[in-house]
Amino acid sequence: MERISFFVLCFICLASPVSQGVELFVNSRVPITSLSATEARNIFTMRTQQWPDRQPIKVFVLNDDHPLHKQFSKETLRVFPYKLRRIWDRNIYSGTGEAPTTLDSEEEMIKAISTLAGSIGYANKGGENVRLIKVQ
Repeated sequence: MERISFFVLCFICLASPVSQGVELFVNSRVPITSLSATEARNIFTMRTQQWPDRQPIKVFVLNDDHPLHKQFSKETLRVFPYKLRRIWDRNIYSGTGEAPTTLDSEEEMIKAISTLAGSIGYANKGGENVRLIKVQ
């Protein structure tokens, strides 16, 4: 019986998808190397709109139902995705701000970040002209 339990446990571990960490990326021309969790949250809630060098921040996110968006919101920003959506909608409807640009895939995300100065977003892996940002 112990062998069967052991094999069942091994099978479950091997069959379960491994959760990859979500990484925060910026365009290579952005003058920072790390952000605090609060700073990242302020950027993604559209409260902070400029980098320290006064360059405008362009925020990219994946659609609300994307698993990576949910993971990033909860683990990195420590905000439920529906709360982010409420903040963005309030900005739009009150006329006080805007929402981030929503993309459909990680590939689009990395391409957008790499081509637009001042941009920030998240993905499982980077690419050319993007730099990994450490969230502390």
